[in-house]
Amino acid sequence: QLAESGGGLVQAGGSLRLSCAASGRTFRSYAMGWFRQAPGKEREFVAAVSRSGGVTNYADSVKGRFTISRDNAKKTVYLQMNSLKPEDTAVYYCGLSGFMSDLQSGRGYWGQGTQITVSS
Repeated sequence: QLAESGGGLVQAGGSLRLSCAASGRTFRSYAMGWFRQAPGKEREFVAAVSRSGGVTNYADSVKGRFTISRDNAKKTVYLQMNSLKPEDTAVYYCGLSGFMSDLQSGRGYWGQGTQITVSS
């Protein structure tokens, strides 16, 4: 089970940090990632991190602004979002899968999501 938190309303240029807490004893066995979906738009890959946390991958739209990380001891994955833009407004979903490539393709197990709204 995955539980996202940290969403909310922020002004453009601001920062937020999302957290996703996982239950179960095999957290470190999975790659973790974040997707987002804005109203009327298709779901979009945001970022993924490998099982150890040593490898990360980002969508071009967030590269240099967002940072994904994980703490395997806490069974938590984070998404630090800086320099937020109105176009970052979406529901953000945390997910896990055996491989980062699966997450990038949208395959995996996903949480319920948390809303991020960036005002201009």
